Amino acid sequence: MPFFRPHFAAGNFARRGRVQSYEPSLTDDAPLIAVTLAGDNAAFGQLVGAYQDRLYNSLLRVLGSAEDARDITQDSLVQAFVKLNTFRGSSAFYTWLYRIAYNLAMSHLRREHKTASLDEVKTSWGSEPMDGQPAPDADTLRREQAELVHAGLAALSLEYRQILVLREIDGCRYDEIAEILELPIGTVRSRLFRARLQLRDYLAPRLHVERIVDTR
Repeated sequence: MPFFRPHFAAGNFARRGRVQSYEPSLTDDAPLIAVTLAGDNAAFGQLVGAYQDRLYNSLLRVLGSAEDARDITQDSLVQAFVKLNTFRGSSAFYTWLYRIAYNLAMSHLRREHKTASLDEVKTSWGSEPMDGQPAPDADTLRREQAELVHAGLAALSLEYRQILVLREIDGCRYDEIAEILELPIGTVRSRLFRARLQLRDYLAPRLHVERIVDTR
């Protein structure tokens, strides 16, 4: 999904203030960050290339709108470039980037008074399976189940949808989620538990099973 392909030529972005020194962390991103801060802006294109699809997919599931997810991903990456000198390496680069995206997404939702709707998610991911159709094959069944999960996410409140996306789809650790959402880890755990229960309650009658989501 190559919608973010900036040309980091001199003068394309005006940095504010002096570039501060960066202490590399023990991550694969540290060398690219250090090189970017040293003045090689092309390195930032390599850095964000590893994360832009992941960020877009997460925002799509949270916002329910491909256009909004695309715009906020673009804005997040630009803002991350401008603010890169503030990154200290105390967290993973993606955690820091997602925090920027989360703030932009919340501002967008407040400004537009928008929430991801079930209809929007169905448009992006396809409709629920219809009764009376021939028995689906395995691939069709997996696709229909995935579409139901996406529809179930859209039916949740924003706070529950966000935390499920971060944990179950993005695979973030509890401490990373706590940092992104600025919540105590205990709140993350309890909110995630309730979100899983609500998603299970949505999916169970549609998939005809009693235990869809592990609520531990």
